[in-house]
Amino acid sequence: MEDYGFLSILPPLIAIILALRTKQVYIALLFGIWFAWIIMSDWNFLTGTLATIEGLVNVFKSEGNTRTIMFSALVGALLLFVQYSGGVAGFVIQINKLIDYFEDKQKGYSRVIVQVLAMLTGLLLFVETSISSLTVGTLYRPIFDKLNIPREKLAYIADSSSAPSSILIPFNAWGAFIMGLLLTQGIEHPFSTLIASIKYNFYPLIAIVIVFIVIFSKKDIGAMAKAEKRTRETGKLLNDNATPMVSDAITSLTPKEGVKPRAFNMVIPLATMVLMMPINLAYTGWGEVETFTSFSNHLSQAIGKGSGSSSVLYSVIASIFVAMILYRSQKIMKTKEMVEMVLKGISELMPLALLMLLAFAISDACNQLGTGQFVANWSKEWLSPEFLPAVVFVISSFIAFSTGTSWGTFAIMLAISIPMATIHGTDVTLVIAATLGGGIFGDHCSPISDTSIISSMASASDHIDHVKTQLPYALIGGVITTLLYLVMGFMAV
Repeated sequence: MEDYGFLSILPPLIAIILALRTKQVYIALLFGIWFAWIIMSDWNFLTGTLATIEGLVNVFKSEGNTRTIMFSALVGALLLFVQYSGGVAGFVIQINKLIDYFEDKQKGYSRVIVQVLAMLTGLLLFVETSISSLTVGTLYRPIFDKLNIPREKLAYIADSSSAPSSILIPFNAWGAFIMGLLLTQGIEHPFSTLIASIKYNFYPLIAIVIVFIVIFSKKDIGAMAKAEKRTRETGKLLNDNATPMVSDAITSLTPKEGVKPRAFNMVIPLATMVLMMPINLAYTGWGEVETFTSFSNHLSQAIGKGSGSSSVLYSVIASIFVAMILYRSQKIMKTKEMVEMVLKGISELMPLALLMLLAFAISDACNQLGTGQFVANWSKEWLSPEFLPAVVFVISSFIAFSTGTSWGTFAIMLAISIPMATIHGTDVTLVIAATLGGGIFGDHCSPISDTSIISSMASASDHIDHVKTQLPYALIGGVITTLLYLVMGFMAV
């Protein structure tokens, strides 16, 4: 790989600056991708432009990328199903009953309760960050709107409950992906190593705690305080110049006329998706385990070797299939109507699929430029053992912030941080945790992060407004985490 040096960090930085300045995420990402290929084409603009097109096409060469993009589109069908069937309406009715109960007991407490419920829903849907964010946004948006809670707050709760729970409860695609990376680094027991690292993974834990503090204290800071003040004084859920990430067709579809709202029409399809995830991980990884010792050991290894992208795609397809049977049996929808609903849902989430395409493309371009490798190599010269966990966390954060992908950060940094931990005699689980936590922190701060984009889309919030309102809370968590890793680093040496 050619060494592009400092030039390798310019494309992601330019994309981030453009996204913040123009609020045009698509253009920012596309320009970042184009600039990366211009650099790799020796500043030949024609060759670089053609290479950019080929770079977008090559995203689909990766089966995992293709499955993820397909999943992103199919989730739109599932969201429309649970709304049109009356499932969401039924769930909202139950939540409203709970709100009314607390209003009778203590006035003004309903805002706290509904935010806590949204947070808990996001934490429980740890199977996949997209599922978590999309479900929280879709379910709680009408309730948040009713209680005059700004969309930015909903996006913040959705974002801060999705990735943290997925990394802390690794029985999902995240866990499978990370365990695969640990195996490549010679970790003999990746599952137990990953579990042992959780107690040191401070940022996700702190991020969750901060959300609960914000909710119960009813105190906000920075841009979020302004958003709360705006909504409280004017009733406006969004800024005047805000552009919601998704059309109302995907988040505010009214139930079919004459259908009785029933919460189980939403719960059963979503529960199917949650339950099918570990099953699919085990299924896709079962044949990859070389020797059979015991069923439990074989199962844990199979989950570790399973395909996360395949499992996610199979799970959403299974969920849609179960929903079709459920609704057909209740005579809510005919087969033709359900097929039309699937196509409509896919079309409504095409903007999200396009953003996924651009996110993968800029990640691929950064990999070819050696962005992560440049940052990591730059740090090797001056790194000392005491500072290793804190520095690994900061570097992982910067890479995730620059590239917009925590998974890409894990792939880059675990290959560097684990050998460094071994060389310096630092606890490997501590360094692994710092690497993973840094990926989540950088992802939370980045305007080109796919999880942040999905949270904005699910909450129908302006994306840049979501990033600006979430950033102060993420930075507080990041600073606390860095200090903790400094303390742990000196204790471990």
